Order: sequence, then C-alpha cells, then structure tokens
Amino acid sequence: MQRIRTGDEVIVTAGKDKGRRGTVTALKGDDRLLVEGINMAKKHVKPNPNEGIQGGIVEQEMGIHASNVMLFNAEADKGDRVGFRTNDAGKKERYFKSNGKAVDA
Repeated sequence: MQRIRTGDEVIVTAGKDKGRRGTVTALKGDDRLLVEGINMAKKHVKPNPNEGIQGGIVEQEMGIHASNVMLFNAEADKGDRVGFRTNDAGKKERYFKSNGKAVDA
C-alpha cells in the first residue's frame, strides 16, 4: 500500500513549485509522480504528419519525486504525514498523523 495514490491532492514541499497544490494523475515507478499543473517543462516535439502531430514547443508535466510532496489535509489546510493502521473492520487504511483521521473517509 502506497502513501500517495492516483487521485490524491498533494502539496509541493520543495523545488520551483513549492507551496502549490495539485492532483496526482499518474505514478511512474516506485518514487515518481505526475501532478496536474506541477513541474511543467517545455519539450521540443518533432512533427509527424502520419499521426497528425504538428510539432513545435509543447509544455508538459514532468515527474516529481514523492519525497518532494505531502498529502494535503483539507481539515488542517496544510500538508500532512501519512501512516497506516487497521480499522475496526480489520481493513488496512491510511490516516493523517496530525489528527488521526482516515484519509479516504
């Protein structure tokens, strides 16, 4: 079970986008994430008329390391650490360390 999953709202803690929030759109490997609107970079794209690609300079999201983001706690209005525990039903769940509330609830 991972601390950060696709669809989670995260806040960036380090780098050029520090303090910005976004939603995780994809996980790349064990430790890299794609976050919506974060870590944008200009990429030169070669035209390909067979696939209808015009080419030019395109802005796209690049991966960001998982250590540079924290899960956003809306109740506390800040980034928060995540822990794991078993709930009353015996199922494993993620929870915020600051207030003990379950992440998915």
